[in-house]
Amino acid sequence: MDWMAEATAPVYEKLMDQGREKLAQMYRQCFRSTWDTTLQRADGTVFLITGDIPAMWLRDSSAQVYHYLPYAKGYPEVMEAIQGLLKRQFQYIALDPYANAFNREANGKHGFSDRTNWSEDQEPWIWEHKYEVDSLCYPIRLAYGFWKETGDTSWCDETFRNAAETILKVWTTEQHHMEESPYYFDRSRCRASDTLTNGGKGTPVAYTGMTWSGFRPSDDACQYGYLIPANFFAAESLRQMGEMAAAILHDEALSAQAEALREQIQAGIRQYAVVHHPRFGDVYAYETDGLGHYNFMDDANVPSLLSLPYLGCVDADDPIYQNTRRMMLSPENPYYYQGKCLTGIGSPHTPQDYIWPISLCVQGLTAGDSKEILALLDMLENTDARTGLMHEGVFKDDPAQFTRPWFAWANSIFSEFVEKAVSAFPIKK
Repeated sequence: MDWMAEATAPVYEKLMDQGREKLAQMYRQCFRSTWDTTLQRADGTVFLITGDIPAMWLRDSSAQVYHYLPYAKGYPEVMEAIQGLLKRQFQYIALDPYANAFNREANGKHGFSDRTNWSEDQEPWIWEHKYEVDSLCYPIRLAYGFWKETGDTSWCDETFRNAAETILKVWTTEQHHMEESPYYFDRSRCRASDTLTNGGKGTPVAYTGMTWSGFRPSDDACQYGYLIPANFFAAESLRQMGEMAAAILHDEALSAQAEALREQIQAGIRQYAVVHHPRFGDVYAYETDGLGHYNFMDDANVPSLLSLPYLGCVDADDPIYQNTRRMMLSPENPYYYQGKCLTGIGSPHTPQDYIWPISLCVQGLTAGDSKEILALLDMLENTDARTGLMHEGVFKDDPAQFTRPWFAWANSIFSEFVEKAVSAFPIKK
């Protein structure tokens, strides 16, 4: 028996005992997806493709293995794989913190030809150079979770220290994006959401204390540069970074820097992120520019407003979060779709009326009501298009119409959702 069969056995058998044979099979198949299809060992590290794109995203690679963390201590192969992934992630961050996706080797492959601020040494390694705050958050989250689950600190060396210092420098610089940032991004002959306006600098922003992001976790351009979910995530990542710097590196100066920046970002969130809505009360905006403009929406990609408790950024019973949740799970969110087969949040990154299984899993992982959780599990089970796997986006009226048949992140978070649900209550029909 391989480690995955043994690790999934308790949940699989419980689902089978409760008459959920298809859900049990889907859980086991999705759990295996990242390990069986996307993990590549290279030069003493691990390179993780997203699935159908031969590049490694810092965000996706972290999320793809997050459901393996509880098993790392018990299975040496899992421990070694995550150690190798962290080592490569921190190498990439030190190489270029503004890139979101990287090549396995310095082969010069790119998804597109862009005008941006990479150097001659950096460019051959980079698949895409869209700057996204969450790209720097995710490896910190993975490292912190790995440390807490296993106690292992072998990955926390000078490479990590250099990456942490680089992240602090970039996030501090991007508090003053228009005045101090070296970053620009311009892609020609593309849809508007794939490039930044204003000579590649993006729409103007004022100082808020928050840190600027060029792109969302969907890889779509921000309408306004202060992406609220990403700043919540950054604040939580800084807390984790500060704790690891103090406890593992014994570097109180680095820890203090992380805490000081965290306080500035949190102050910006308190002052600029909360807006009163006439129907829902005080809610979190999705984006702002610090100049009085706000974007009210939510995107399926994580970090999202819906995902804030899942990421540890707010308590699930926080009143503003609950108001925001009700708003984003309603037609007030332009990317909330209701159909014959699915109801939930999609993304401007995919066609209209396509709902993302990732957002349905996040909704379940942040729900407090068992009926809502069971309904979401049933929806996901019944809309896999008989593949046994999750997809990027699924048409709300016909599960046979979907995007990206090989998308490992969606499979991983589905496994995580199923495990949490099964541990909480029976999953009988």
